[in-house]
Amino acid sequence: MIARSRAVTTGIAAALILSQSLVVFLPQARAQQGQAAPAAVDFKFSFGPGRLAPDAVRVLPSTVYSHELGYGFEPGASIQCLDRGAADASRSHFCTSDKPFFFSVDVPEGDYDVTIVLGDPQGQSVATVKAESRRLLIVKSETSAGQFDTRSFTVNVRYPEIAGGGRVSLKPRELATWDWDHKLTLEFNNKRPCVVSLEIKKAERAVTVYLAGDSTVVDQAVEPWCAWGQMLPLFFKPGVSIANNAESGETLKAFISEYRFAKIMSTIKPGDYLFIQFTHNDQKPGPDHVDAFTDYKSFLKLYINEARLHGATPVLVTSMNRRTFGPDGKITNSMGDYPEAMRQTAKEENVALIDLNAMSKILYEAWGPENSVKAFVQYPAGTFPGQTQELKDNTHFNSYGAYELAKCIVEGIKSNQLGIAQYLLGDTAPFDPAHPDPFEDWHLPMSPFSTPTAPAGR
Repeated sequence: MIARSRAVTTGIAAALILSQSLVVFLPQARAQQGQAAPAAVDFKFSFGPGRLAPDAVRVLPSTVYSHELGYGFEPGASIQCLDRGAADASRSHFCTSDKPFFFSVDVPEGDYDVTIVLGDPQGQSVATVKAESRRLLIVKSETSAGQFDTRSFTVNVRYPEIAGGGRVSLKPRELATWDWDHKLTLEFNNKRPCVVSLEIKKAERAVTVYLAGDSTVVDQAVEPWCAWGQMLPLFFKPGVSIANNAESGETLKAFISEYRFAKIMSTIKPGDYLFIQFTHNDQKPGPDHVDAFTDYKSFLKLYINEARLHGATPVLVTSMNRRTFGPDGKITNSMGDYPEAMRQTAKEENVALIDLNAMSKILYEAWGPENSVKAFVQYPAGTFPGQTQELKDNTHFNSYGAYELAKCIVEGIKSNQLGIAQYLLGDTAPFDPAHPDPFEDWHLPMSPFSTPTAPAGR
């Protein structure tokens, strides 16, 4: 009992010591809450030749992004733009391609309401839309000749710089992603995405849902890896943005020491949310290892307290299981005591808990040892160009697996009656992890970034 007491004391002390590293940044972050909001930033783009809409900027194949221009197609795109001469001049023209392409706009940091019009007056349009590093917004927009699909959503853009001084310690792999640059980037994918117009408006009143976590949450930049955090935007109406600040290899301690937590605290505001999911790396031996019932709980409480000090709602998410089936076809526990420690913390702090650990066990066992492979990064050699070795990952997911886990998160939002539940799309059906969606029904075109081996830092 004495040893136990000392361990608890050590855990609290560790959290307090680490919290001192936030002293420089968190007061500045709190001070930001009283500052006036930046001026609104609005953009209106009209794609293709023909009559230009009022106050719109024309976009043609030659409109290639540069820092000087501040907007345009990312280099390397093969774009065709047409004007059909239709009666409705505002929807007579569009830009398209038979390959995925990207369009970027320099914007200040923050949330943005984005409205896209897709369609072709004389042909079919089939589009999948993602933002930043593969955050899924539209699975499939399909219109026939003369039909148009108008979609709106809210996107978060973040900078590595921290207001008041300092900067997030980015890993080399992050420097090549769309997530930490100073622009909003949209990916247009699928058979024939026809983009008619694009409007971007600063969303000053959006509710921002911040995600703090590891590689099972992060916006995975490289195919075929995917995580539930980048699937979550698909389920929300405009008015809620998902600010996925998770990163591969992170622990509760490293997330603080690399100023990722300070970054969130510098922009989080009253009414926002902070979803916290760590375990996969915290449990591993090394300098960031923490004991489940001492240091781990203390760090969780530090996160909870800081979120509340900013008027935000903390939400704890237990880490999903690894794909570890026993001889009986049941998942064996590879997460140790950490999920239980988080459950205890949720009760002690009166915090909403999404028990993804429990739901993932049900989900994996519903798939079974054989079919569960289809949800993970498990591919034979030769599946992707240059892939000479088999990919056999029992921790990380492909887009199908990440989508199913995101549906578990959505169910957790509903069951906890979180305020953001009112922003869920009306067609978001209930999800029972014991009855997952058939793998054969999932069709999502891959982004044009793939690798034959796991990215560094995973």
